[in-house]
Amino acid sequence: MTEFPKILMILGGLLLVIGFFMQFIGKLPGDLIFKKGNTTVFFPIVTCIVISIVLSIVFSILGRFK
Repeated sequence: MTEFPKILMILGGLLLVIGFFMQFIGKLPGDLIFKKGNTTVFFPIVTCIVISIVLSIVFSILGRFK
């Protein structure tokens, strides 16, 4: 049970780093933006792939603590 606080701190740190990254970068190359008139459509394809990879790594690491 003493590992749980460490895991939460690591997860919080990762979220903080990802949040700063997303704040300053805004969007990654490969994200699609379509603008026509007053309508803007944003497809964050690369961002979703990066988030998926990061979450897969985090859950893989967390799975080893069982």
